[in-house]
Amino acid sequence: MTVIDREQWLIEVVVRPVLTLGCILVTAVEFPSHEVMARPFTTGLLVVVSALGLATLAPWGRPPQWTLPQWTQLGLLGLYAVTGSLLLPLAQPTLAPMFAFLAASATGKLTGRKPAIAIAVLTSVSSAVAVAVVNGIAPSPTQWPWWEGLITGFPAYISIARVDRLAALANAKRAAAEAMRAAESEAREATLLERGRIARELHDVLGHSLTGIALQLDMADALNENDRRDEATQAIRHARKLAVNSIVDMRGAVEALREDTVPLSRTLRTIADNAGASLAVAGEERPVPAEAAHAIHRAAQEALTNAAKHAPGASVTMELAFDKDSVTLTVVNGQSKVPVPAGIGGGTGLGLSAMRDRAVALGGTLDAGPSGPGWAVKLTL
Repeated sequence: MTVIDREQWLIEVVVRPVLTLGCILVTAVEFPSHEVMARPFTTGLLVVVSALGLATLAPWGRPPQWTLPQWTQLGLLGLYAVTGSLLLPLAQPTLAPMFAFLAASATGKLTGRKPAIAIAVLTSVSSAVAVAVVNGIAPSPTQWPWWEGLITGFPAYISIARVDRLAALANAKRAAAEAMRAAESEAREATLLERGRIARELHDVLGHSLTGIALQLDMADALNENDRRDEATQAIRHARKLAVNSIVDMRGAVEALREDTVPLSRTLRTIADNAGASLAVAGEERPVPAEAAHAIHRAAQEALTNAAKHAPGASVTMELAFDKDSVTLTVVNGQSKVPVPAGIGGGTGLGLSAMRDRAVALGGTLDAGPSGPGWAVKLTL
């Protein structure tokens, strides 16, 4: 049970029932031994007020079979307020004046401020009028002055303030729960996006590494069939080196996704050196967002892999150019110096289309096409 439910339960199930039942019992015991005005009428009025007081203890709205229309609730409380106010000056020596205060306190069962305020005003006005009339008919030194009858509506305002506070607490709790759900949803979405990025990058690492290894092994097989054993052995060793390097790339892939601490030019220079290509940097190098850096990194790997596949032995140059609002990677390979053995390479499905999609997703462009006797790939982000 929450704090709000516990307070509501304490008021409606403990405090008001105890006060109402206590007031009924004490007044019934006091009535025979005290002088009250117009005893037959006052006795009947006490019975009606007691019945109305007990009716207000019913759990209106919970369960559903107890649900009362708003106008019925308002009518019962209005009648309770008027009859309790009439009983106040007629049974002054007893505890009966408490019924007017109990009627005003029952406004917490109503929905909305206007009905509750209406009952509060009705209780105060009825009590003041009843006291003034009775004082005019039968003045008594123990009787209240008429203006003190106005305070009988005060419990209603306390009840209204309590209901408003409970509503504010409920709204705050609801808002906190919605904020928590939104935060959890954002966290789940961020986790899924991060997993997708990691899977894509690891897929790229494996794709490029395995493609390079397959090229070297295919080359070794072709050289071995032509009795070029030494060159075949060298190709196998190069394939092993690629496998070792791919393990290192795999271990650093996740951390590299989260924080790009290594300058982009240093990463590209390592890639270029491993592929036997040259790298030139134009402009003043500056930090590049992680997503852009990874896109350039993967584009360089793809372009070098394609050059090795389709133009083996050709010279390859790379240029990384920094402008005011962009960074551009250009990879150009020359014409193949040796025939391309049949069956070498098979592709990974991550060719020009995948590079272009990655560039578009980051708001950039990728162009690829013939350049003189060779081929050029240009990525601009």
